Amino acid sequence: MARMLSSHHVSKNIEFLTQDNVSSKSVARNVNVVNNRPLLVILTWLLSKRRHVMKFVNLYMEQGFDVAVVSLAPWQLMWPAKGSRLVAADLLTFLKQNENYQQILLHGFSVGGYMWGEALDLIQSDKEKYSSITDRIVGQVWDSIADVIEIPIGFPRAVFPKNMMLQSMLRKYIEYHMKTFHEQSTQYYIRSSQVFYTANVRVPALFFVSKTDPVGTVTSNMNLRDTWESLGVKTYVKIFEKSPHVAHYYIYPKEYVAELYAFLQKLNLIQNEEKIKARL
Repeated sequence: MARMLSSHHVSKNIEFLTQDNVSSKSVARNVNVVNNRPLLVILTWLLSKRRHVMKFVNLYMEQGFDVAVVSLAPWQLMWPAKGSRLVAADLLTFLKQNENYQQILLHGFSVGGYMWGEALDLIQSDKEKYSSITDRIVGQVWDSIADVIEIPIGFPRAVFPKNMMLQSMLRKYIEYHMKTFHEQSTQYYIRSSQVFYTANVRVPALFFVSKTDPVGTVTSNMNLRDTWESLGVKTYVKIFEKSPHVAHYYIYPKEYVAELYAFLQKLNLIQNEEKIKARL
């Protein structure tokens, strides 16, 4: 039986999806959560298409999650003070208002790691206000996560996937941008990366990486994994042979799903075994 999907824009960058019929007013205030349903926060990649993101949303909705999809426009990444930081603040407001969700899972792609770093930075600056959020996070999944130093490589590829010449021009501009606008941009990238590395939220983490991904490299991901392990974060890693940036699920769907569901199983977040079997 197909359930109705109800979708609400919490802000320009945050879409909330649920299988219940809820009003937009209650989403802004506090969703009445049925059966202690968990909440997934998807931190999308740059210029992601909704139909691609929905493939991931469906994996989780089959297991009874409600979902908040957070996206970032290229200009918001370029100018964090007026862009990504405000999106991070909106996300925290939404999570704070909706305290009925006692279990929050993060699933971030590429620059989604940077986005979450911005949120962690805001959390650190007002621990009292936001502690109720971090206490409810139960796990984190990072797919093709890119570090600050990879912004000049990843950003142009996201914007001009098929045009090498434009990629090269944009890369030069971004390198210039990061040197020139340290106050307005680069200091935020560095800060986000530092906060992300210190793992303030020490819940189990699953990494999806590919040997051929030049943006979310195996090296930078394994450095992060080692740092987190040393801080007591339980980590799991799946390294694929050759899938492009944020495309591991498309190239290796069964392996991806098997790994993801094994992780959810460890967190006691599986509600529908039949749906899993159908996908494997």
